[in-house]
Parts: sequence; structure tokens; C-alpha cells
Amino acid sequence: MKKLTTLTLLMVSLFAVAQQETIDQKVNALLKKMTLEEKIGQLNQYTGDNSATGPITINPNKQAEIKAGIVGSMLNIIGTKYTRQYQELAMQSRLKIPLLFGQDVIHGYKTTFPIPLAEAASWDLAAIELAARVAATEASASGIHWTFAPMVDIGRDPRWGRVMEGAGEDTYLGSKIAYARVKGFQGNKLGDLNSVMACVKHFAAYGAAVGGRDYNSVDMSERMLWETYLPPFKAALDAGAATFMNSFNDLNGIPATANAHLQRDILKGKWNFQGFVVSDWGSIGEMVAHGYSKDLKAAALAAITAGSDMDMESNAYRYHLAELVKEGKVPVDLIDDAVKRILRKKFELGLFDDPYRYSDQKRAEALNDPENRKAALDVAQKSIVLLKNEKETLPLSKNLKTIAFIGPMVKEYKENMGFWSVELPEVDYNKWIVSQWDGLQNKVGKNTKLLYAKGCDVDGNNKDGFAEAVATAQQADVVILSIGERRDMSGEAKSRSDLHLPGVQEDLVKAIQATGKPVVVLVNAGRPLIFNWTADNVPAIVYTWWLGTEAGNAIANVLFGDYNPSGKLPMTFPREVGQIPIYYNHFSTGRPAKDEDSKNYVSAYIDLKNSPKFPFGYGLSYTKFNYSDLKLSSVKIKSNETIKVSFQLSNVGKVAGEEVVQLYLKDKFGSVVRPVLELRDFQKVKLNAGESKTIEFTIDKEKLSFYNDKLEFKAEAGDFEVMIGASSADIKLKADFELL
Repeated sequence: MKKLTTLTLLMVSLFAVAQQETIDQKVNALLKKMTLEEKIGQLNQYTGDNSATGPITINPNKQAEIKAGIVGSMLNIIGTKYTRQYQELAMQSRLKIPLLFGQDVIHGYKTTFPIPLAEAASWDLAAIELAARVAATEASASGIHWTFAPMVDIGRDPRWGRVMEGAGEDTYLGSKIAYARVKGFQGNKLGDLNSVMACVKHFAAYGAAVGGRDYNSVDMSERMLWETYLPPFKAALDAGAATFMNSFNDLNGIPATANAHLQRDILKGKWNFQGFVVSDWGSIGEMVAHGYSKDLKAAALAAITAGSDMDMESNAYRYHLAELVKEGKVPVDLIDDAVKRILRKKFELGLFDDPYRYSDQKRAEALNDPENRKAALDVAQKSIVLLKNEKETLPLSKNLKTIAFIGPMVKEYKENMGFWSVELPEVDYNKWIVSQWDGLQNKVGKNTKLLYAKGCDVDGNNKDGFAEAVATAQQADVVILSIGERRDMSGEAKSRSDLHLPGVQEDLVKAIQATGKPVVVLVNAGRPLIFNWTADNVPAIVYTWWLGTEAGNAIANVLFGDYNPSGKLPMTFPREVGQIPIYYNHFSTGRPAKDEDSKNYVSAYIDLKNSPKFPFGYGLSYTKFNYSDLKLSSVKIKSNETIKVSFQLSNVGKVAGEEVVQLYLKDKFGSVVRPVLELRDFQKVKLNAGESKTIEFTIDKEKLSFYNDKLEFKAEAGDFEVMIGASSADIKLKADFELL
């Protein structure tokens, strides 16, 4: 049986190799038939005229250019009717090369899942992969071949609006999530009708924009690039990512779009990436504004030379590459390499066999599969983080007589979708989305009365609604306040210098808290916000992010205990903007603060505690977990050996719950300074009340390695500390070991 299995695997492997050889032969044969203009056309991407995330190219000749075979891809064309119409135009070209249709399917398609940062708070890789899988199934049924996701940029600065689109501040967690999302989008293999090509972005270091200001410069050491910012990209590549997107920023003075070190040396060289690289929206043309390229022609030369294969919306390649080739400044081999990469993906998708295979209206039923909403509810529940729960304010009793639901988010629908959500013209979102008010109504019985008052707007200084809100609160047994950001306050081009709750919302919290009623605050946001008074004075706080289609039901399930919250923060929450950038895995410095109140000639602020408001990995549950009996299989190992770490996790509370147990390591002494601790593994464990389980981790050479000053990824002999915790600041168990 074992021999048969081995033979089967060998045959499958040989078939895959043969299939790839066949595709490469087809690509080469087609390339020989193409004119220079047709080749360059494959590198040219236009947008439709809606849902743009940059300046739209005004080009009345788009359709004629598609017929002429000088457009390779389109984005923002939604629905099988329209993708088919554009594909029909491509089929009128001389060589009938099909178009690729791309779309920003970031956290769902028709069914909207939580924003990616919220999904990261679930620490549930299977749930995150499922969310991407559902999104791919729906998007592919609408004629889409390619999503511009996942975003895998490490984000340590919550002023940067695009942290909502990523997995947070940690490289290890971010790498695991990057892998899961690629697997979810691409499914079993490219070419399956329920899969889409993933596009890993933004290559690279976009998340380190100076001051958290979008599109800004990035200046960092090569070692930090390799240690912190590149690993999630490598994980996504290892998952089989079909495409990469370069970033808007310059890195150490070189725009990423023209950065040969990133695209040719690392991605296509050292990592042997076989897919293609697409520019971000207009980023080739923007090199003129960077002051890097004299004009669009010079920008085209810089981009194609550096390895940017497809031009999204700059028209730089369209109008200047042929001229550059004829002038001898761009070798035809560079053009051919880019074209081959793109054609290969079109063959892998099966578009040459049937250009309309994704544009079949009969597949539209995939958008209405009730299982998709169930998945959205499951992921939404898992993404919620319980930040505070004094006196067991939560979960609420279903026997409450009167509940006041107050705040500007209570009856909103689209706000729950968050930024980067797809809006389909045929969908009535006031019926499709479960608002928070709807969710509560669905949950409480007929004997419970629900009262509502808006109180105030998200922003602005108008307090006219306070009196009504206070009067409403005074009639209730408990008050739920729903506040936070609008969905257009976090996302691309949504950097904020002030992260406090917008407008007069915290004043509303103060007014409601003064009634003496039990208060629960829901915070809706796309990033860590600052709400110190609320955090210090309100008994219960739930961070709900933006949860998508099933937001209302997910929140209601958590509030009433039908789901026990298990989310943990994927980003550190600062006390004030002045602490930013703030992240858990910092260096010690030569004068480390002894505690959070140390001020005298140590690395600290004289006007603020050193600790964050809420640390990375933090999140509460309705039950309690006990950590005990830490054991190491050995306290001395060689580089080719491993250590088994085990401990006992017990649910000592009254209800079942899930705990994200986190393993951190500290390299006590190194050839370069090492962080105070680093996440190196985690498990999400479900235990019934009173249940205990032995949890095991393995520490190997990989987990002990880092990039030294020569950029060698090595584990150095020396002393280490292993820490098991409920968060980066709540370490329950510790032990030392030595690498010989």
C-alpha cells in the first residue's frame, strides 16, 4: 500500500511537471506570434469607470484598444455580464488573448467578512482561510480572476490608515495569516472555477511609512527589512501566491516600483518567484512626483528594468516602452520575460481554453449560498475582543426588562462593512447587512424592551442629542453604547494624527456613565483608538472593529453569552499618540525602565506610563484559564535538536471557552541586540468548564534563528528564555534553556 501511495505521488508530480512544460511551450509559441505592440499590451492594465482608488484614465478608446490587443487586464469590472462584454472585445483582437479581470476583494465579496485586522484578532488560521475561500468562491462566480489581496505589510503605527487591511504588528502572526489567506483565495489550484489569483502586497515595507502618513517614505536598515517586513511576503510566496504588487513608498530613497533590489534581486532572484508583479495604482507615473524620474518615459524605463511587469493605470508602458526598445534602452528580453509571466497565469486559469469560463451567469447562485453567511457569522464572532469586564457585567441576561442601545453606530448598515468592502449595485444593503440594532432585536425575547437614542454623530461637536440619550439610559436596566470611527476613517489615504474617539463621543460616554446604570461600550474601528477615560471608568468594553454582513448577530451573540469571546489584539493599543510607534517586541536599550513608572534617566516618557493601554495578544474571556506545570524536554540542545515544551492549561471558570496560548522566546545575548521577547508559536485551545489539557510546542533551530549583521539567518549558541503567556504582557510560565 505504501509503495502504491509513493507511486501515485510520483505520477501526480510528473504530471504537474509535464503540464507546466506544456504551458511553457504554449506561452513560447504564442510569444513568437506577437508584435512588440501586442507584447506591451499584455503589460497594460486599465480600470473600469467605477469604484476607482486613484485618478481614472480618461480614455474614450479603451474598447478599441482592447480589440486591437493592446490591453492585457482590467480592474473594477464587476459581474459576469460586464466581464463577458469586455472579454468579447478581446476575442476580436488578432491573437484573441483573453483579458484578466482584477478586483479589490479584500475581506469578502457579496458576503462581507470582518476587516483583515479584525480577522487577525481571531488568531484562528482556519477561520481566516475560510473567509478568503468564501470571498474567492463568490468573486470567481462574478467573473473575477484575480484579487488584489492579501495585504501583508507589518503595521506598527496605527496612525497609518491601512493597518485595517493587514494582520497587525507581529511578523510571526502576520506570516501565518499571509499563508492562510493565499491558500484561501487560490484554493486547491489555479484554474479551479472557485479560485482567484492572490496578489501579495505591498512589496515592500509600505507599513513603515514615516509618521504613519500614507504613501510616505520608508527608511530602514537591510536587517530590519529582512527580519521584520519581508517574512510575511515569503510566507505568501511559499503558499503559492500567483502575483505580487509593489508599493507606493520609496525605500531608502528608491521608489519600490523602480527597486531592482526588491523585485529582481530578492523576489525573482533569491526567492525564484515565477508569477508576475503589478504596479500599484499609477505608481509608475508617480515616480515623476517622487522626483525620481524626469518624465513618464523615464519612469517606464525605471519600472520595467527593476522588474515591474504590469502597469496599473499609468499608461507609461502603453505609450513609451516601444520607443524605449527601439532606442535600445530596454532589451526585448525584459519585455518577453514580463509577458511570459502574465501569459502563463492566463493559461493556468484556463482562459485560453474558455475565455468566458468565469463569466457564466449560471454560477451566480454561489453568491447566495446560506453557508457563506454562516461562515461570516463564525469569523465575526471570533474577531471580537473583550477588553474589559468588571463585576461580570457581561454576558447580559436575556431576562433584562429594558435595554437602552445608544450611539451613532446602532442603526447603521454599511458602516459595518468597513473600508475596502465590495458594493454590488443589485444589493440592498439595508436588508442584506444585519445592523447592530437588528442583531439585538433578533436576540432578546418579547419580554425585553429595546430603547434607542443616537446621542451624537461620529464626528462634530453637536451635543443636542445628549439629553435624549441620558433620558433613554435612565429608563433602562443596562445601557449599550456603540461608538467609534466611520468606515471611511480607516483605510487607504486615511491617516490620522489624532487617534482619540472622534467628535464628542467620549463626552457622550461620560454623560451616560454618570446615570449610574451598568454600561457596555462597543468600539467600532479599523485601527487601535485611544479612549482612556472610557477604558478607566466604564465597566465593560468590547472592541468590535468592523465585522461585515453578520455584524449585528455576532455582537449580540457575544453580549448575551451565546458566544464566549476569544479574540486577542494583533496590535498594541497606545495610551497617547506620542507613544507611537509602539510594539511589544522592542529592544531593551542600555537604560531600560524597571517598571511602567520609571522616569529617572531611563528610556521612558516623563509625562506618561511606559506600558501601552492594551498590549499585543491581550483579550479577555467569560471564563478563567489557569497555566501550570511547565516542562522542557531538555535544558541544553544542539542546533540539530529540538525541545518539547509542555504545560497544563485548565478552564477553571463556569463556561466553555477558547484561549489563545502564546509562546514567546528571548535570546538573552546575541551578536546583534535582540527584542525583549518575540512570538514564536501559538495555539487556540477550546476547553469545557473544568477541563484541562496538556499543551505542547516544539522549539527548533528555525524558531531560534535571526538575521545577524551579515544578513545571515542563523541561530547563535547561548542562553534563551521561553515564556508562555495569555498576552505579551501577561506571561504565566517561564523557563531557561541553552543552545550549545
